Amino acid sequence: MQTVLISGGGIAGPVLAYWLRRHGFGATVVERAPGPRPGGQAVDVRGVALDVVERTGLLERARSVRTRMRGMSVLDPDGQEVDRSTEATFSSGRLDSDDIELLREDLVRMVHEHTRADVEYLFGNSITALDERETGVRVDFAHGASRTFDLVVGADGLHSTVRRLAFGPEERFAHHLGSYLSVFSADNFLALDDWQMWLRDGDAGFGIMPVRDNTELRIAFGFESGPLAHDSGALRQLVADKLAALRWNGMRLAKAALEAPDFYCDAMAQIRLDNWSRGRVTLLGDAGYCPSPLSGQGTSLALVGAYVLADCLARAHGDHRAAYADYERRMRSFVTLNQALATENPGGPASETSVAHAKNALSLDG
Repeated sequence: MQTVLISGGGIAGPVLAYWLRRHGFGATVVERAPGPRPGGQAVDVRGVALDVVERTGLLERARSVRTRMRGMSVLDPDGQEVDRSTEATFSSGRLDSDDIELLREDLVRMVHEHTRADVEYLFGNSITALDERETGVRVDFAHGASRTFDLVVGADGLHSTVRRLAFGPEERFAHHLGSYLSVFSADNFLALDDWQMWLRDGDAGFGIMPVRDNTELRIAFGFESGPLAHDSGALRQLVADKLAALRWNGMRLAKAALEAPDFYCDAMAQIRLDNWSRGRVTLLGDAGYCPSPLSGQGTSLALVGAYVLADCLARAHGDHRAAYADYERRMRSFVTLNQALATENPGGPASETSVAHAKNALSLDG
């Protein structure tokens, strides 16, 4: 039985592990966090990615925890409503769509619960070195003894350790899109009832949506900026300062950002590589082809990529060279179309035609 080490316990990694096990491979997932990661924004599962969720056996469960928005308001910098919709929201698109919007942490949790019985998870650990040999890859870990695996997959996000170790420094492949996104939770101090609020003030803006039966807010705050040092403490303070400068509820939002246990902030960037594989190592999801949250397609790309990669390995009977080549052949144009959603109309939503084309431009069956 061929063994595959997957770095990253978010969405792409565990879904890949599920399908590898179905195809007869041994799957181990290593994740830096002590358990499935909480927090994060609402994510969308669209088009062919819905087929992946259904084939994985999670569609009904995903639908049961989807967001239930009634609509949204668009506010001016003083908090006055200038537009509203009961047909669509900026976060999920049309409310009558078959697409599913759910919290990232809910999807992470359900995929982990669905796979933990027959997938080895190494939480609280990370890869420190890769040494490829003729018959496998020797992997050193931050904790515990080294082990050898037949294949290694980096599904460890925008700042992928596997990509850095196997392909080189991040700056070779990261393309900054001119802005940052922060996501954090707070009590529902706005008393929102299944209703979103969106506001832009100068070069900054936010979307706020209630979750957990309207007991909690999930706040997504974006601001324009060139590349900044990746210092979590400094970024949190910068976000708080920018929020405090807003005219509507700025101080309350700043306080929430400073106190949030799940605070996140990172650059809006894309990862672009000419090849996603090197030897026995390949990349999956954001590690190989992050489209940025501006595309709205990161989760769908992760789900589809995981399914396709596992299918390619199964069809090639473990011949990683043939499998990785087939993976790139099947996924490359799909990735290109989805990355274009974030760049075709900077600062605004992509056209409905482009979104429809991108989300369905691939067949799971090759």
